[in-house]
Amino acid sequence: MKKLFAALALPLIALAIAFTAPVSAQSSRDGVWIQIAARPSLREAENEARSYAARLPDVSGYSIGGGWYGVVLGPYSRDDAERVLQVYRAEGQIPRDSFIAFERNLGSQFYPVAADATQTAEPAPAPAPVEPAVQQPEPQPQTAVQTTLPDETPAQARRSESALSREQRMELQVALKAAGFYNSGIDGAFGRGTRASMSDWQAARGFEPTGVLTTAQRQVLMDEYNAPLISVGMARAEDAKAGIALQIPADEVAFDRYESPFAHYTSKGDLGAKLLLISQPGDKRTLFGLYDILQTLEIVPLDGPRERGANSFTIEGRSNQIVSFTQASLKNGEIKGFTLVWPAGDEDRHARVLAAMQSSFTRLDGVLDPAEGGDAVQNVDLVSGLEIRKPKLSRSGFFVDGNGSVLTTSDVVAGCTRITLDHGYEATVAANNAADGIAVLKPAQPLAPAAVGGLSTASPRLQSEVAVSGFSYEGVLGAPSLTWGKIADVKSLDGNTNVARLELAAQPGDAGGPVLDATGAVLGMLLPQQSGGKQLPEGVSFAVNAEVIRGALNDAGLSPAAQPASGGSLPNAAITRLASGMTVLVSCWE
Repeated sequence: MKKLFAALALPLIALAIAFTAPVSAQSSRDGVWIQIAARPSLREAENEARSYAARLPDVSGYSIGGGWYGVVLGPYSRDDAERVLQVYRAEGQIPRDSFIAFERNLGSQFYPVAADATQTAEPAPAPAPVEPAVQQPEPQPQTAVQTTLPDETPAQARRSESALSREQRMELQVALKAAGFYNSGIDGAFGRGTRASMSDWQAARGFEPTGVLTTAQRQVLMDEYNAPLISVGMARAEDAKAGIALQIPADEVAFDRYESPFAHYTSKGDLGAKLLLISQPGDKRTLFGLYDILQTLEIVPLDGPRERGANSFTIEGRSNQIVSFTQASLKNGEIKGFTLVWPAGDEDRHARVLAAMQSSFTRLDGVLDPAEGGDAVQNVDLVSGLEIRKPKLSRSGFFVDGNGSVLTTSDVVAGCTRITLDHGYEATVAANNAADGIAVLKPAQPLAPAAVGGLSTASPRLQSEVAVSGFSYEGVLGAPSLTWGKIADVKSLDGNTNVARLELAAQPGDAGGPVLDATGAVLGMLLPQQSGGKQLPEGVSFAVNAEVIRGALNDAGLSPAAQPASGGSLPNAAITRLASGMTVLVSCWE
């Protein structure tokens, strides 16, 4: 019953999408398609299109360059196309190597059109070669070439098959498996299972099911399997400056510039793919430093496996928008590798492209000059022209015990998927008292702070001098700064005695920082510069007092540190050292 329901649901899903997004003759080229087949002759492609149209809606046929003709479903919106692709693949309605295609992939339409139009449809010109990033040799796109292979009898097919190498036989098994016809081991041995899968594939493609593929049929099978690579123009590229050669998706990326240690290949297609070639002289320390730096970049999402060995590493990052993969290795004092950035939701094609790049990656003589790109515009938020990942919000906090527990403001922990201390240490929310604006954080692993904030047991005195320690510019500066001021009132504007009003010019990043008196004791914690949803006037700030902080720590099961032993007022330099040791940058990440 479940299979019957699924079979009935599939055409209903596709039809529902078609009816909710009707396409006119002019707008039919504005959406995206799902390419399900490619044939080297117009007649084969027409027959294939009619076969699919008998059981699926939205079937069309277009020339796709190089003398090839593609059968597609659509057009759909991108989201609808991904849903249809997933459902039809799952139910075996279309080949597993089907993929999303764009307008630039399609030439003249041959199906469905009037009878005379099918005779005059001309193939679109082959995609232009990628602009080379090197002087020689010039890379050429691996566009499929139309063949006129003669048909073979079963006996002739067996003879031509016997000339195949073990690797070629294994490739055929891989292609049959990818198309959903073979589910056994890839061993290059054509036993009963392989023969049955060949027969099933032949029947599905309209050939006589002999169980032995002719030369022409083997080419059709392999071209189907390689269609995802053909669609992105996989081509060999050599970069003499970087000393690297490999296959790249030449229709989607093009060389842009060098900024050591990267050769940048920016997006030139609809997918938004990007490529970095990594090349620099160095040793293990350089390699490990690169491993750490790459994980701070926007193009390397935080989720995904990472592996670092003695002389190499791989980093995989995944988000809702992109997937990225980086590999690099050290050999003979040279670090080389690449990073591929690909849109999320195109997993099968991404896997094929990545596998082709990895298998073809070759080290050439030479390494990128560390001075390359030295004249590029400098920016504190960029590393070699790449954006550093930045938190959604950063505020200050301070250590309240010897294990590294931190007190900060409630607003900095709201809506975070991840919280860090000083960018490098993970932390979790142990308690959050939104009414008083206080949050208590615990590090994922115990820390040993240089100083701990000792809470004052005395009441604050009007007009006494105080200092607030905080990351005024949200971490742009590497250390906290001190802002001096006075206590203007021991209560808030609405009479709340848990809050003191300060005469002090604080910055947004200072919120959560400790308010210190002249002895170095913590009088309170600076609150954000808004009161009741209103922005405070310049020079006015508020701080929750030490008693409220003490109660919040007790509720969280923590013992507040004792007030520093009374030794009178400290010099400003001593207060600065004490404050810097206890103050920590708290960051909220999406």
